[in-house]
Order: sequence, then structure tokens, then C-alpha cells
Amino acid sequence: MNKKKSTSNKRGKAFKTSKNFNESLNYAYSGIIYCFSYSSNFRIEVFCSLIAIFLGRLLKLNAIESIVILATVFSVLILEILNTSIESLVDLVVGNKYSKLAKICKDCSAASVLIASINSIFVAAYIFVPKIKIILIT
Repeated sequence: MNKKKSTSNKRGKAFKTSKNFNESLNYAYSGIIYCFSYSSNFRIEVFCSLIAIFLGRLLKLNAIESIVILATVFSVLILEILNTSIESLVDLVVGNKYSKLAKICKDCSAASVLIASINSIFVAAYIFVPKIKIILIT
């Protein structure tokens, strides 16, 4: 048990875990603020998400359609946060040196966001286009 205690002391503040729920929320909030402040892609995705939510309210989506839109929106935002996290971790480990494996890691992470974004376009088209057609026809 002493061995475990001494190991955690060597790791310093970077290894620190939250002691309560409010502290955990503050860490999560800091992560969201970081992404919003330093990732232009995250800001664009938040803006597009707000448009999709507004459009859903305007078109009076039913509960299932609203949940699908929200789940799709959150999946893109979650993946963008994970992408930012992975890219930062890779930069920390590799530093200023080029690494083919680091490139693969960053590219695959970015690809996950791209695929989720393409998926969100398909979902939005499937839900919104028929409703917009009805409005335009009548």
C-alpha cells in the first residue's frame, strides 16, 4: 500500500483526480471551454448544432425526431472533444518531432469526426427535407 501512495506522489498534479462531483464538473467544463476557445472546428460544430436544434423547433419535430437530432449533434461534439484531446496528447508525447504513427493517430481521430459529421448531414436530410418539402408545397 505504501508503494501505491509513493507512486501517486511522483505523478504530481497531472495525475490528480477529483475528490467530489462538483470538482469533476469543473474539470469537464474547463475541457468544453478549452475546445470552444481553441478549436475553430468545435465552434463551427456548435453553431451548426444550434441551427439544427432551432430548425427542429421551427419544424415542430416529434419526440423521436428530436432525440435523433440531439443524439447526432452530441455525437459530433463528443468526437470533436475526443479528437482535440487525442491531438493534444500526441503533441505532448511526440513534441516537435515528426512521427508517422503520430500522424496516423491524429488522422484517424480527425476521420472519426468527419464520419460523424457526414452522418449528421444524412440524418438531418432524412428528418428535415420531407418537412421542408411539405412547407414549400403548401
